[in-house]
Amino acid sequence: MIDQDLAQETINLALSRGAEFVELFAEDKRGMAAGFDDGKVEELSSGRDRGVGVRAIRGETTGYAYTSEFSKQALFKAAEAASSIAIDSQESKSLSVDLHWQSKADPRVPGGSIMWPESVAKADKVRLLELANKSARAQGGDIAQVSCGYADSRRKILVANSNGLWATDDQVRTRFMVSCVAVGDTGMQMGFEVAASTRGFEHFEEVDVEELARLAAERAIRKLSAKPAPTGPMPVVIKGGSGGILFHEACGHGLEADHIVKGTSVYANRIGELVASDLVTLVDDGTVSGEWGTYSIDDEGKPACRNVLIENGLLVDYMWDGCRASRQGRDSSGNGRRQSYQHLPMVRMTNTYILGGTSKAEDIISDTDHGIYVAKLGGGQVDTATGDFVFGMVEAYLIEDGQITTPLRDANLIGNGPEILKKVDCIADDFATTPGTCGKDGQQVPVGCGQPTLRISEITIGGTSNG
Repeated sequence: MIDQDLAQETINLALSRGAEFVELFAEDKRGMAAGFDDGKVEELSSGRDRGVGVRAIRGETTGYAYTSEFSKQALFKAAEAASSIAIDSQESKSLSVDLHWQSKADPRVPGGSIMWPESVAKADKVRLLELANKSARAQGGDIAQVSCGYADSRRKILVANSNGLWATDDQVRTRFMVSCVAVGDTGMQMGFEVAASTRGFEHFEEVDVEELARLAAERAIRKLSAKPAPTGPMPVVIKGGSGGILFHEACGHGLEADHIVKGTSVYANRIGELVASDLVTLVDDGTVSGEWGTYSIDDEGKPACRNVLIENGLLVDYMWDGCRASRQGRDSSGNGRRQSYQHLPMVRMTNTYILGGTSKAEDIISDTDHGIYVAKLGGGQVDTATGDFVFGMVEAYLIEDGQITTPLRDANLIGNGPEILKKVDCIADDFATTPGTCGKDGQQVPVGCGQPTLRISEITIGGTSNG
């Protein structure tokens, strides 16, 4: 996207104006999306977005500017704008460096051959939507509406900086989702399923869209017979893969270094302390092949890493981007991410998960006399300063005498992240993950969440039942 000579000239221009560190981030992203609703194609779109961002840092001040053009004139203008923000207009110095580029070209995470999305005909992608729609509607007359969506993207990035780093990556993602609405005497209920990975069209060698649709439809139909959820504290068993979002939000964000440095996290200054049950090991890992939050390099050019955050209950580390890590005299953990070339990088999670244990999921359920079984969690919110959270349960059941019984209507889990971590008293060996999109400070990035089936000895249920 940019040759090395032009990159060096642009970096030197910003350095000559007083910047102490300069970084170029170039991106070329293509994507395609298709939507199928009420038996017909409602959306079929494709697009391309490309540009370059220039970051200039002097002391504690950062300047950032971007352009959608790759010309020398446009890059120089962006470099001048970024450096002027970073320094006092009365202070400048003449500085340039002869960069010896440390090349790291396309260090892709091993994952087999790639069927690039742009090489597949749109008709083949639409055919998957038709198959899913037919499968969902075949589950019964209670299914009143089916919506299916397909999306893929290919993102090429280049990171070059004044330390001589030259790093590139070629990232591909494919996603398929099905949403079903069932109608009965109790009103309307929805079921949703999604499968997403950092693979090309070969994604569908492992994902059966008809099975995905069947699961979504069955979920919606089961919820037609749901009863109001109870209210109050009780044991909760969370199905493997379905509750990763809880730990992502309630714990993961509090372990991001920007919150730590600002002192706005409940986990600040607690390295070495027991912050969870000794059964809990929490990991953030951008190297897991195929997972939704996986990449080869982060958006600052640092290779993806596997970072243990909590080990056997002890807090051992935080997640770091390059800027905050350098100010602390340590290395980045490979968690510097940005939505696009139009955004500054910040500390973000990749694939965040709790490691598996030794119990069996069925034994955890049979050992629970009375409680709630959460088969799927929805969205939620958390206060990183306190750890307090609220999460929606979109598929849940009563546990009675060690058996999963009555389906429950949507309700909330209410609690505190650090407290909940300490109340994990059983962890199974059936680890699973789910894909998601994480929002922070106006930026959206793809992430993975995961955990095995586990039990929290007590958490508050915000239901509506009086009984």
